[in-house]
Amino acid sequence: MVSRVTNSQSARAKNAGAKRQRLMAAAAQVVHQQGVERTTIADIARAADVQVGNVYYYFKTKDELVAAALAEHARQLEAITGKLDRLPDPRERLKSLVQGWVGQRDRAARYGCPTGTLAAELDKRPEGGLDAEAGNVIRLLLEWAERQFREMGLPDPDGLALTLVGAYQGMSLLANALRDPEIMVREGDRLTAWLDTL
Repeated sequence: MVSRVTNSQSARAKNAGAKRQRLMAAAAQVVHQQGVERTTIADIARAADVQVGNVYYYFKTKDELVAAALAEHARQLEAITGKLDRLPDPRERLKSLVQGWVGQRDRAARYGCPTGTLAAELDKRPEGGLDAEAGNVIRLLLEWAERQFREMGLPDPDGLALTLVGAYQGMSLLANALRDPEIMVREGDRLTAWLDTL
């Protein structure tokens, strides 16, 4: 009897964790596509295939869902950089990162960079809230890129990381503003060539 209760509780906890993760992934997707202000809790619930009333069990406010979207962006970034870290050469890691950005060119042309566009939108709010959390996600990417440049033995690795991430934000913004995914291709080639010169 005790083991059945324990198994039932374990199954409920696992289901709850999966539902929460679906909501986080849906929040990241919907907020990226629609922006914070146009997104409703109902939009996120629908994308996650969760009843609206159940959302409040996990997230009490829309801002909590936006914070969850940022946490999901951070999780996805850590998964990407974790895979890249398996490559033996830091230059190849950086070049593979750029190729990953280029591979998302259609999405970037339609919606921009997931974290960059969210950071720009949240910057309109009072400081010290979700805007800071968006900055923390971008900081994760900067720190990872800086480690690669440092491992390459290059001077000013933090400056090189800023150049790389700034170029990505710029090409994403331009591709989105002009609705031209080929900007990502051309600028990705330019970044790859730049990395080869270092």
